[in-house]
Amino acid sequence: MSIEDLYNYSIYLILLFAVIAFISLLFVSAPYGKFSRSGWGPVLKSKWAWMIMEFPSPALMILFFITSGTKSLPVIVFVIVWLIHYTHRTFIYPFRQSGREKSFPFILVLMAIIFNCLNGFVNGFGVLHLGNYDNSWLLSWQFISGLLIFFAGLAINKTADEKLKLLRKGNPGAYVIPDGWLFDYISCPHYFGEIIEWAGWAVMTWSLPGLTFFIFTFANLFPRAVASHKWYKSRFPGYPAGRKAVIPFLI
Repeated sequence: MSIEDLYNYSIYLILLFAVIAFISLLFVSAPYGKFSRSGWGPVLKSKWAWMIMEFPSPALMILFFITSGTKSLPVIVFVIVWLIHYTHRTFIYPFRQSGREKSFPFILVLMAIIFNCLNGFVNGFGVLHLGNYDNSWLLSWQFISGLLIFFAGLAINKTADEKLKLLRKGNPGAYVIPDGWLFDYISCPHYFGEIIEWAGWAVMTWSLPGLTFFIFTFANLFPRAVASHKWYKSRFPGYPAGRKAVIPFLI
């Protein structure tokens, strides 16, 4: 099997995982965080689980950048953008969030490692090796708009994470209703921001790997946001009635 064949099969596999994740998460909440529960086998401490399962994404992107033949400015920007997200998610986020001593099922870590290996390979090889981005791509509408969309999503995602961290720090051992900023409109602005991020990546690279990753991100995070929204409404009778789950004013 050639690496191109493996790349094509990996695309199909990620799309299959997206369908499975979307359908299953509509009925069964992933057992970590507020939905943590026993019965899912061995567990790891949450901070180590996050670091281990996210590590393949930055590692594979760096590997494919090193082995790529063309290192144009757009390609360098792609790698920087990818690493901005995943360096933070792998090495900073797990150790800055309060409550990271919670248990995280090993089976979920294993599933995430498999996905991140596939996704890191598909985007690293597909974008950096198969893509054709000369320096003129910097002036394309796809690159400019995609980059702006990515950083808008990144800002939303990181701001939401920080506000949730401060909320947990101020209310140790208890869940409270988040409010202010985008929390006045949706229950999960952190998920909203990450969906926007990878939509920006898909536009910026204008690639099948980017589109595939965006589809999976939406399929994975949208039902999680809906489940979190329902959880808040069931736990807090006074939860704001007009607040949506993940897309302001819509859903």
